[in-house]
Amino acid sequence: MVKLAAKCILAGDPAVGKTALAQIFRSDGAHFQKSYTLVSWGVETWPRLKEKDSVTTTGMDLVVKTVPVPDTGDSVWESPNVLCLVYDVTSEQSFNNCSKWLEKARAQAPGTSLPGVLVGNKTDLVGRRAVDSAEARAWALGQGLECFETSVKEMENFEAPFHCLAKQFHQLYREKVEVFRALA
Repeated sequence: MVKLAAKCILAGDPAVGKTALAQIFRSDGAHFQKSYTLVSWGVETWPRLKEKDSVTTTGMDLVVKTVPVPDTGDSVWESPNVLCLVYDVTSEQSFNNCSKWLEKARAQAPGTSLPGVLVGNKTDLVGRRAVDSAEARAWALGQGLECFETSVKEMENFEAPFHCLAKQFHQLYREKVEVFRALA
């Protein structure tokens, strides 16, 4: 069995739910602080995610880490394998800023494919929604990203983006294996 490890960057504006998303995913839905006060800036990484491919029995860990962004150097951005852009569906500005986060991440992996997802969080705040689902989906697809919406607070759809990232990374691995086989 081959074990793969991918570096995942969670990027987005402060207070969009990056840390909450990572924590609830990492704890299998068991850990969400109702009185959440931690505010992180920009980028997250933490270890968790085991995706098994039943045909090849390849195991995969997705690495996600927490770092405060304005003060971090560019080292946290080095060599990402997958990207998770997070925005708050009640904040059009956080959605618009996803372009800058995407540009920064892609600048660290020039000439390579950087699989990723766009995640709209806080869907439980229905009456305050400012970003249309169709608009977000169209933007994501135009950038080559998969699009998801979630409510971490309500524990809805929080695993889907990470499973998608694992599958995307596994597909890249398979493609590279085929390239090496063709060279042999």
